[in-house]
Amino acid sequence: MVEKGVMLDIEESEGDWFDWFESKFDFEAEKVIYSDPEPDTGRVCIRSAAKLISEQVRNRKKTSEMILNPKTRRMERIEYYKELSPEESQKEADDRYDYMITGLDGFFDMKKNPIKCTRENKIKLAKNPVFDRFLGKCIELQANGVSKQVEKEVKNLGKP
Repeated sequence: MVEKGVMLDIEESEGDWFDWFESKFDFEAEKVIYSDPEPDTGRVCIRSAAKLISEQVRNRKKTSEMILNPKTRRMERIEYYKELSPEESQKEADDRYDYMITGLDGFFDMKKNPIKCTRENKIKLAKNPVFDRFLGKCIELQANGVSKQVEKEVKNLGKP
């Protein structure tokens, strides 16, 4: 049994479920206004993309070149990641949407057919501005919720 410290589940999570909420952009205030979650509407399961992003960066090709350091007047080798083409960048973004969205419940197309949780549908949804704002806010809430949970666990461990 752990006497002091923080206990966290480090197994990869399939995500957290978020109830759907609407949003709109207020042009006068220049900010997004979010409504409260609607009960008995759609919900989405979202997981953090941190693991995927680190994998994507690790798999990128590095390139190097020799440049003149003006202070030392010597040639120095610099290394950097090769810039992605627009197609590669889009594929990485699509991969992130596919990875982050792990479940859809209560979502229907305009013909009232259920929207299945497929890669193609997740990418289509992410291109919808209202869904994109929803996804961004859920990621923010998830990140804030995790840090608050850690704070709560630390406070609870200190209590007798």
